Amino acid sequence: MAERHAVVGSSVGLHARPAALLVQAAGRAPVKVTIAKEGGEPTDARSILGVLSLDARRGDKVVLAADGDGAGAVLAELAGLIESDLDAGEG
Repeated sequence: MAERHAVVGSSVGLHARPAALLVQAAGRAPVKVTIAKEGGEPTDARSILGVLSLDARRGDKVVLAADGDGAGAVLAELAGLIESDLDAGEG
């Protein structure tokens, strides 16, 4: 199983728009991806309720995990989303 650590970069954390973008990207992935706050229980990254329930805030560390062909590339893409400020430019 491949794992990737990321630090939440969005100013609102993984809530609202950032969570929706992450869930959409995970839903397009060819492998199932889980996400957890460091030291916490993993949840399905395709579940908006699961991602929101993490209560991951800016600066929190999360762990992504996936298994299967292309898992490394998928985790890299999702980690890039998580580490970006997905709320930048809104207003």
